[in-house]
Amino acid sequence: FDEVLAQPESVIIRDSAIQRFEFTFELVWKTLKAYLEDKGEKDLFFPKDTIRSAFRAKLVEDDPLWLEMVDTRNETSHIYSEALAQKSYKKFSAYLPLIRKLIDKLS
Repeated sequence: FDEVLAQPESVIIRDSAIQRFEFTFELVWKTLKAYLEDKGEKDLFFPKDTIRSAFRAKLVEDDPLWLEMVDTRNETSHIYSEALAQKSYKKFSAYLPLIRKLIDKLS
């Protein structure tokens, strides 16, 4: 995900970044879900529930960007306009440090 964000922006790079964001986000929330369930958490059926539980467990900082990331992921599943694709792409650089910090914490 970070490699594509380092490239000069173009339609192809943007579309690639959106796809990589979707894959990365799915991996992040499902990894958090598995980790938390291993620690005894239950009823983590949805990404926002999992992120909120991760806040409480101090796995991620209580940063509104985490919940915004969930919303952006939902939006990218239904991108039918250039404007929405561009809006989503512009958010990714703010999400990357949060994801990196989580990876460091879980490593």
